[in-house]
Amino acid sequence: MEQSFQLFAILVILGLTNLGGAAAGGGGFGEQPLSKIAIEKATLNLSCTASINASPLVLGLQGEDTEWVTVKLENHTPTEDDWVGVFSPARFNASMCLPVNAPKEQTPYICTAPIKYKYATDSNANYTKTGKATLKFQLINQRADFSFALFTGGLLNPKLVAVSNFITFSNPKAPVYPRLAQGKSWNEMTVTWTSGYDINEAVPFVEWGVEGQTRKRSGAGTLTFDRSMMCGAPAKTVGWRDPGFIHTSFLKDLWPNIEQFYRMGHRLSNGTIIWSKKYIFRSSPYPGQDSLQRVIMFGDMGKGERDGSNEYSNYQPGALNTTDQIIRDLKNIDIVFHIGDLSYANGYISQWDQFTAQVEPIASTVPYMVGSGNHERDWPDSGSFYDKVDSGGECGVLAETMFYVPAENRAKFWYKTDYGMFRFCIADTEHDWREGSEQYKFIENCLATVDRQKQPWLIFAAHRVLGYSSDYWYGQEGSFEEPMGRESLQRLWQKYKVDIAFYGHVHNYERSCPVYQSQCVTSEKSHYSGAVKGTIHVVVGGAGSHLSDFSQVTPNWSIFRDYDYGFVKMTAFNHTSLLFEYKKSSDGNVYDSFTISRDYTDVLACVHDSCEATTAAS
Repeated sequence: MEQSFQLFAILVILGLTNLGGAAAGGGGFGEQPLSKIAIEKATLNLSCTASINASPLVLGLQGEDTEWVTVKLENHTPTEDDWVGVFSPARFNASMCLPVNAPKEQTPYICTAPIKYKYATDSNANYTKTGKATLKFQLINQRADFSFALFTGGLLNPKLVAVSNFITFSNPKAPVYPRLAQGKSWNEMTVTWTSGYDINEAVPFVEWGVEGQTRKRSGAGTLTFDRSMMCGAPAKTVGWRDPGFIHTSFLKDLWPNIEQFYRMGHRLSNGTIIWSKKYIFRSSPYPGQDSLQRVIMFGDMGKGERDGSNEYSNYQPGALNTTDQIIRDLKNIDIVFHIGDLSYANGYISQWDQFTAQVEPIASTVPYMVGSGNHERDWPDSGSFYDKVDSGGECGVLAETMFYVPAENRAKFWYKTDYGMFRFCIADTEHDWREGSEQYKFIENCLATVDRQKQPWLIFAAHRVLGYSSDYWYGQEGSFEEPMGRESLQRLWQKYKVDIAFYGHVHNYERSCPVYQSQCVTSEKSHYSGAVKGTIHVVVGGAGSHLSDFSQVTPNWSIFRDYDYGFVKMTAFNHTSLLFEYKKSSDGNVYDSFTISRDYTDVLACVHDSCEATTAAS
């Protein structure tokens, strides 16, 4: 009788009373691990001989936003493809399904993907003999409660046999995962974070200042979006999850080089304030300031799971190593650039929370500047330059909302930002960059308006390789570049004497010589001095996602290639000396490097296709 009651209770929790077949749907999408689960094909097979239990019941009692959970399961008819999915919100019933248009089609029992999963054999190789397993999951605060579901039938034919008790964070709505970014002026820092508080429920703000001095408070704007803003599946279907509320506060009139504390707050209608943890950042240097300045650059990192879940497709095996190496060196880093393909959520909205939690130790401490890639933006008939489905239906909405960039229009993800002796011009390859386009005019203006006497280090960055790469597929095309890339832009790089151009998209590391029109302008490989005769092009897309093969042909301009995970660190010692280092994510050691030494007169010097007009008049 007790077992019958438990079975009935689970049916009530799920909102399932019809035991017929489920509608076809789901299936794979790209290589996103969650896309492997045909969740819309799930059928109900609840069993009194299977059970699953999760503990502790309440997480974050000491204010933590990340906790480990123990899940114990038992199944009297175990199979090797049994798996456990983590669902949030905990009630994953048919009420979350979109209406079915076809009258003969039946609404699926489950039409929301889990936020992560593991096989039952993950912790017990003898599970198929014992029918018992204990799994460890790491959960983050994602504004809702959690439940754990045991399925048989593998990922393609899942049969639900047991559902756990619900667990929750003590305050699911708490402000979490701050992301710093440079504002539109050098003395402005922005703080973006996520919470479960709508503006009708609480007023968001940031309290900040110098320790020991008067504290300031800056209000925050609040954004969100709903399912109707997604462009297609899976973002609009099984991948949808409520994103909560994304708040951004602008900390203005900062003095340069000053350590500031900050914390996010939400003032409830009764006057109570819900506080985040306290964080610290250092305000940016004045443009042109002569001081030690250290920059990290990479692309295509994605996310990993520290509990080992979701990794069966080997999608982003280097992500955690890259993250951890940067965290270890954080005291020696001033600003980070992640140039596209950020989370690889590909339409599974829950993964953006996972990503912002992963990079929080970095992004809460130094500006975390992002670019737009194909996995953020591309979707057919949505205004993207490429008519592909790589964003999984997100069509830029997630990236543009979850992260702040100092663009005039965040839907057009190009912007400039100054950091001390550096000027960064960040392009958006998912919009037209060709001559005559709106973005082309921005790029030229960004390059042309920098004062090289004060900011000698001019950096261009974009997601797709608009310059040079000996990637296998680029080699097959014979161009060794993104089609129409350097044909449009190399004149600008040369005219304005861009020092280094960075790209992601191709998942490896490659450095060119200083090059113009596919020809090296010097035979030097490790130390560059004198006039800026060509731009060094660097592919640094090996931060985490599965690696890309090189062409069997090594072009004459390719100096160093590495089929491994890594990132770049640039150190400007002063106005005349810069160190470039490529570090592997596995150990943090330097595997490629060069230096640049030059004077302001070298920047002014006339070189091919970059000479200023002169006159014979006296």
